[in-house]
Amino acid sequence: MNRNILAAMMLLTVGTASAQWNTDSTEIDSYDRFRIGGYGEVVAAFKDYGTNRFYGGSEGNTRMRRNTISVPRFVLAGDYKFNKHWNVGVEVEFESGGTGTAYEIENSENGEYETEVEKGGEVAIEQFHITYHLNQYFNVRAGHFIVPVGLNNAHHEPVNFFGTVRPEGETSIIPNTWHETGLSFFGQVGRRWASFNWEAQIVAGLNANGFDRNNWVKKGKQGFFETDNFTSPGYVLRVNYTGVPGLRVGASWYHVQNAASNADKPTTYSFTVPVNLWSVDAQYQHRYGIVRGNILSGKVGNSTQLSARNVRQSNASPYSKLAPIASKAVSYGIEGGVRLKGFFHNPKAPDIIPFARYEYYNAQEEGEAGQTMDARLKTSMWTFGLNYRPIPYVIVKADYTTRRIGGGKYNSENEFALGVAFTGWFKGKKQFYGFRD
Repeated sequence: MNRNILAAMMLLTVGTASAQWNTDSTEIDSYDRFRIGGYGEVVAAFKDYGTNRFYGGSEGNTRMRRNTISVPRFVLAGDYKFNKHWNVGVEVEFESGGTGTAYEIENSENGEYETEVEKGGEVAIEQFHITYHLNQYFNVRAGHFIVPVGLNNAHHEPVNFFGTVRPEGETSIIPNTWHETGLSFFGQVGRRWASFNWEAQIVAGLNANGFDRNNWVKKGKQGFFETDNFTSPGYVLRVNYTGVPGLRVGASWYHVQNAASNADKPTTYSFTVPVNLWSVDAQYQHRYGIVRGNILSGKVGNSTQLSARNVRQSNASPYSKLAPIASKAVSYGIEGGVRLKGFFHNPKAPDIIPFARYEYYNAQEEGEAGQTMDARLKTSMWTFGLNYRPIPYVIVKADYTTRRIGGGKYNSENEFALGVAFTGWFKGKKQFYGFRD
């Protein structure tokens, strides 16, 4: 296929068309006038456990044979350059093949929620932004874009993780893929071994209405209504070190002074809910394979008061009332894959990558004084599998996952899954971000 039509994108070190934090001049100049592309996944899973471990009695999740199949997401992305300084980027996600659920607050009816269910799934603008590129050191972006907190959000395309689904830890406790509206500043500094790229954002902050027992701050992402509350913005900073070939080390920080002030109804809370998140992640890539690791944690202030208030939310609201909400959650993991093709000099050798991943995550890692944390949220897991790349921008996946719940106190959860995914540009020049043979 013509290189000007589609260039391979294996194990990206940047995101798709609207990638914002990898901002070196090569990325900005890697297409002429416009480009269009995207990514998508299909996954089938064969499981031996039920749908909710909290209703499985004292043993945890019930034993049950069930199978699922889905299109977790399909994304179309594109960029257009008006000139060397100005460009617009857009990314539209079709999740689970449908449209979402619409919510409204009827203030004429005592602020009650009205719900209209149209179809399962979601169609959403994941990114839409206008960017001014001043130089490689400093650029400005306004609009809707990815919040690069954690490894999954910064690198969420299916070629950036080995499993059939995204690593579970981060996706269980913070929004994923996390996209918000606001202002972003980004650039690259240094040269050679001392090379860094950075991004600072001011975005719509998390809403304390959505915090709960099972997913911590994940469902605090706004977006149910036409406008987001900006009373207490979210402040984001990410820095990546890229000075060693094949190595990327990143750290991110997120802060909201008071997530309670972003509530749907301003009088919901009489106390503050500060939120701080931090993460560190790294990837090393070589022709013989790749290793990735990540850790994410943070703190929610006044979680005891927040728990007591959230359980009294309206039954018609779009939020969970599950409590208690922990003051601290944590996720960490490491995965490694061996690229068998790297050991052969034959370019026609099949590109097969066996891999293994370990994760630990807990949405109830630590509570405030007097709170009792639920051990059923303490999860450690292993995933083993294979990736096969028939062409650089298509990947076929198979894996086996086993989860140990509550330190082994509850039934384990096991599944086998198959998946196929692609990531690529259909039109426009693009660098090759993959293994070097």
